[in-house]
Amino acid sequence: MKDERRSGCPINLAVEVLGDKWSLVVIRDMMFGNRRHFRELLHNSEEGIASNILASRLQRLAENELVSKAADPTHKQKVIYSLTEPAIQLVPVMAHLGAWGRRHLPVTRELSIRAELLERGGPELWDEFMDELREQHLGIPRPEGTESVFARLQAAYEAELARE
Repeated sequence: MKDERRSGCPINLAVEVLGDKWSLVVIRDMMFGNRRHFRELLHNSEEGIASNILASRLQRLAENELVSKAADPTHKQKVIYSLTEPAIQLVPVMAHLGAWGRRHLPVTRELSIRAELLERGGPELWDEFMDELREQHLGIPRPEGTESVFARLQAAYEAELARE
């Protein structure tokens, strides 16, 4: 982490880490799109992030311990990115940001359906989703028979796409 901070205010510190144009979008894509490789993050970004910006944000997120990277066991030249526990704990923040955006900005139905479901599901659903992310990114198993929140969110998104 950086040693130079403007102040010790928790909001300021969070904004210093997450307040640029791309950091939360990269975390969103890892969280809700299960994008774990550089190429997936680059080519599947709805917003069209540039490769140099993506590389910079991934490095910054890693330096701030929100993302970790490791060699991909399936390919010698690939790196797999994972959310860390502090990033996983952003799920409620992302849910609130999505809910605010849905209420106040001109969103599209297909890209806002996950935010709607997260808002309706509330803290219980957020906890389930965080447990699922811990399993995917940190290898911490969930209880057997637990329904996939990611699959529900993805199915709702795909259903909205099919309606168009």
